[in-house]
Amino acid sequence: MDFGYARVSTKAAKGRKAQHVDNQVERLIATGIDRENVYVDDGVSGRKASRPEWDKLLGALRKGDRLTVTSMTRVGRSLQNLLDIMQELDRRDVDVIFMDQHIDTSTANGRLVFHIMASLSEYEADLTRQRVLEGLEAARERRGGTLPARGPSFTPEQRKNAEELARKTDFSAARIAEMVGVSRATLYRHVDITAIRAQA
Repeated sequence: MDFGYARVSTKAAKGRKAQHVDNQVERLIATGIDRENVYVDDGVSGRKASRPEWDKLLGALRKGDRLTVTSMTRVGRSLQNLLDIMQELDRRDVDVIFMDQHIDTSTANGRLVFHIMASLSEYEADLTRQRVLEGLEAARERRGGTLPARGPSFTPEQRKNAEELARKTDFSAARIAEMVGVSRATLYRHVDITAIRAQA
């Protein structure tokens, strides 16, 4: 079965037609999708973990179905989030078409694009880890081979490193705290890891 999904972040003013949503819906219907199979989140930010119609759509999709979206930006909150979603849909044997990017995961070329994107995302995470580790090594050298003692202090540099690790890796809070040289309690007081990852 064919399904479609549309989303815009800002609701139209009262009494005004949400043309930006209508445009997405019209494009989806033009591909042959029945209107009742088009799910629309109007006025819902892509950064929200829960999008009501998107959640309903995920519950409706079955093996062998096909999902069409006008653009990748309508689906993922970030590149990593998009890749996670695509991996889940692939696991469920659901093909996805992104109209603006001319990607169809039922084809070899479409699957290749996402393999490349996944590799680039992993590469970016590796660069982040390497950059943080190099920064910590430089801090050790400045302090005679040791990291700052654990305690209540939390420098701007430590905050920056911790936020970057939270945003670009899946390390636990304990691992991030260890890497930047603070206790986990200190990290929790200064960095909201859950919020950072929700917005990433």
